Amino acid sequence: MSGVARGDRPALHTVYEMTSAKLFATIVRIVRERERAEDLLQDVYVKVWKRAGRFDPAKGSPITWLCAIARNTALNDLRRSARGEELAGDTLPEVEDDDIKPADEWLCDMEDNRALARCLEELQGDHRRSIKLAFFEGYSHSELAEKVNVPLGTMKSWIRRGLAGLKGCLGG
Repeated sequence: MSGVARGDRPALHTVYEMTSAKLFATIVRIVRERERAEDLLQDVYVKVWKRAGRFDPAKGSPITWLCAIARNTALNDLRRSARGEELAGDTLPEVEDDDIKPADEWLCDMEDNRALARCLEELQGDHRRSIKLAFFEGYSHSELAEKVNVPLGTMKSWIRRGLAGLKGCLGG
């Protein structure tokens, strides 16, 4: 990353070769369209090129930082595209757990999937579904609140309590 921060193109190529498959998988999981994911992956590496100097190894590993950029890029794209998916009813639907990609620092660490899935299942239903839809499907708090017809404060509370439960369960 330090080479990329200095403007070293071969360093960026090395980072790309080492991480592009993982970042592409992260993006395609969120946007669910291969061509769109390819375009977004390119955007991610443009951001990495411009922001590499901001990477702080004391705050996390390079792959964690890169995954956060990829995830945020994909989520921002989803929000901009005003997708047409609708949630029916006044409760949140279950989201499949078959291939969970954990949020933020767990996003690219496959060893933590089982622990996260177990901890998610221990959460209260509305908390669990809210977290899954917000972090794994890209819904914003306000989108979720509107879709399930609950006050925004309630949705934020569900997610905050769910995250606190995950933190406790995962030992963080």
